[in-house]
Amino acid sequence: MEVLPALLGALRITVLATVLGMGFALVVGLIWALLRRSPRRWLSAPAGAIVEFLRSTPLLVQLFFLFYVLPDWGVSLSALATGILGLGLHYSAYTAEVYRAGIEGVPQGQWDAAAALNFSKARTWRAIILPQIVAPTLPVLGNRFVAMFKDSVLLSAITVGEVLQQARLIGSESFRYLEPLTLVGVLFLIVSVAASRGLRVFELKLNAGRRGRGALS
Repeated sequence: MEVLPALLGALRITVLATVLGMGFALVVGLIWALLRRSPRRWLSAPAGAIVEFLRSTPLLVQLFFLFYVLPDWGVSLSALATGILGLGLHYSAYTAEVYRAGIEGVPQGQWDAAAALNFSKARTWRAIILPQIVAPTLPVLGNRFVAMFKDSVLLSAITVGEVLQQARLIGSESFRYLEPLTLVGVLFLIVSVAASRGLRVFELKLNAGRRGRGALS
């Protein structure tokens, strides 16, 4: 257990990269989803191609590209910033598909009602469409968050001092890998289960709030 403090310190980096990467993915994924629905082909076609590229190529390759190729083009980021960017970009493609499914699930009557009220497109999205896709997409987005957390071990390939890299460092110094790697597995299990339970509680509260507002109306 003497290695636990060092692993917990590295775990904070892992969680930080995951949280910031997921925040990036949620914002950029929404942009991809809106661009793909654009009637302008010059917007929807490139957005669709980028999403397919991000989904169809391995995260590790994308991380290597960002970390080793971008500096040749004059763009140099720290290892952690590169990891957050890589995780966010990769998972933005998946969140875009989640958003797309949620948007397509909004009944046509909602769009027609907004048009009848002479809402602008921006107001229609902000006041009617986007609030309605939060609850349906939350469970899937939660699963993506947990998947990203598990994929964050790939950041060790670009020298980010996350928890798996710390475990391997401890093992190489002590020639004992069993204890640190077992602890890493336990830590990932604890964080993943806690995140899943927290998201489930948030989802239940969100649905309860929606039912309450529906009853009042």
